[in-house]
Amino acid sequence: MNPINADVFSQLHIDIARNSTDDFNLFHDSRKWQNINGNPFNGPITLGFQLESLIEGKIADYRRQHDEEKLIAEQGLNFSNYQFTFANAIKPNQAIEVDIKESILKNEPSPSLSNRIIVKADGKLALTGYKKETAEPLFLEQPDLSRVGELKIQPDRCFLNNGFFLKRKFMMTSNAKNFLCASLRDQTQYFDELQDKVIFPEMFPCALLSSALLEKALKWLHDFERNPMVYTSHKISIDRRCLAQLRSNDAVHILIKPAADCAAHDFGDLNATPLDYECYGLVNNNNALVFRALISLVPLESIRKAMA
Repeated sequence: MNPINADVFSQLHIDIARNSTDDFNLFHDSRKWQNINGNPFNGPITLGFQLESLIEGKIADYRRQHDEEKLIAEQGLNFSNYQFTFANAIKPNQAIEVDIKESILKNEPSPSLSNRIIVKADGKLALTGYKKETAEPLFLEQPDLSRVGELKIQPDRCFLNNGFFLKRKFMMTSNAKNFLCASLRDQTQYFDELQDKVIFPEMFPCALLSSALLEKALKWLHDFERNPMVYTSHKISIDRRCLAQLRSNDAVHILIKPAADCAAHDFGDLNATPLDYECYGLVNNNNALVFRALISLVPLESIRKAMA
């Protein structure tokens, strides 16, 4: 029996999350998961960003209940930072418990408000990390965009002169609503046509990263069945001021490249070792950064050995 207050993702929730973000990862497909070589999960699993969106909603509820929104505004803590390590996959119909530890406010060396997060599925650890509100982004320095040019005229799914892969996505309210529902969240808190309310949740533009990474891998002729990769950690910084300006149909230009200290290979290498990717979401005509993320993946074979 599921514990009281537990959340549960069904396969339908997973499918809606996939469809709303164009994620075609075989691990989430109710049929194609069986095509993955040596898949130890024995079925489809939930999306990492889907789980993070559920966490985002619960932290937002926590902030309101503890009257912390005013503090965040007064301190100018305009950046939401998420750092999560994935300990285990979550399957459909498992009972999910999100434990948010008491908020910690620090003033030195700069103001921050943070909470530790622990997620369990059927009583087993699935994710650990924290959410932290800060005045400056915690992850990745300002990228050198001097050579990217006017992104809106660059072809979708191309490699730019500075080594970035470009994937163009669009902020559709219908997709964001579906993503919220797939994350067990109330879409009316963010969207209401009668009140002209459009508030894109923090994790939605970031969730488009999975599609971008998958399409980058396709360009390298990566074999998703023979050499599957899984997330090990996400480090994400979101500029809430920039996010608040986004409206339906706005383009998000997602730039991806291997991190500076990453191994020399990329997708397409069947002997791939862990990969770290620098990812940036740029919007508006001035290439404002709505998010920056350091995404870490590892070959499934490494996970299988750890589970053995």
